[in-house]
This record gives sequence, structure tokens and C-alpha cells, in this order.
Amino acid sequence: MIKQEEKETLRELIKDIDTAMLTTISEEGLVSRPMKTQEVEFDGDLWFFTKKETDKYEEILDDQEVNVAYAGKSYVSVRGRAEIVEDLDKKKELWSKAYEKIMQTSYDDPNVVLIKVNAEAAEYWDTGNFTKKIAFLYKRMTGQSSQSTDVNETVELNQ
Repeated sequence: MIKQEEKETLRELIKDIDTAMLTTISEEGLVSRPMKTQEVEFDGDLWFFTKKETDKYEEILDDQEVNVAYAGKSYVSVRGRAEIVEDLDKKKELWSKAYEKIMQTSYDDPNVVLIKVNAEAAEYWDTGNFTKKIAFLYKRMTGQSSQSTDVNETVELNQ
């Protein structure tokens, strides 16, 4: 079970990052694309809007394993399972005027769906500590183990 403290750490790391990179698995291999992050409290699930007529929609139907990466003041990589959600109430709850312009439609369009990513594990690199960052980069460049610099953490989110 994910610890509340771990949820709060991840929430703080991703809360101000508007765009995430969603990686899915296609017939050709891994595919990443930018997605707008929903402004909701992270509770172990990440939410994104898409349309049914997209490759990512089809890729998720074929293989639910995904990764979501965030880059900002820190770096976060979230591994999880995606599902397509067509719940009209949830779409209305998460919808904003910005989406009407981006997607050129409204939340009640049957072609608009949600991607819900149930986070299973996350890894993050806290870039706030300059000394650790330099030590990490130096050790990586010189081929030494960078684990002793403790610049990243891995969180298992088994629910």
C-alpha cells in the first residue's frame, strides 16, 4: 500500500509541471508524447484527456503498461497501468475551458475519453541539492557508481 508520505512527496514534485510525457507501447516499440497534466490531487492515479481517434488510445487498448515522465525542478518517472475511462461525470469534473480550445470540442463529446494511469512505482531525482547533483553527474561521467550520492529515490506504489 502506498504510504501517504510518498503520495505527498510525488504530489509536491509534479504539482507545478503542466506537461508530462506519456509513453505507450506500439507495434514498433515505445512511443512518447506530451500530455497536459490534470490539476487534481495525486492519490496514486494520474488523469489525461485524449480522443478515441488517436494512436495512444489504440495502444492503451492493446497494452496497458505505460510510463509518465515529468521534468521541472525535479525529475519524476511514474510506471503504471493505463485504462480508458468514459465516465461523463469524471470528464466534467476534470474539464477546463483550456481543453475546449486544445481539443476543439466539449467534455460530453463521445470521442473524448480519459486516460487513467494507476501508478505502480515512481522514481524521482531531487535536483534541489546542487552538491548531490554535481557528485552524481561526476560519478556517472567517470563510470563510477552514482548510487552513493542518493540523488534519486524509488517508491513502490503497490495498492
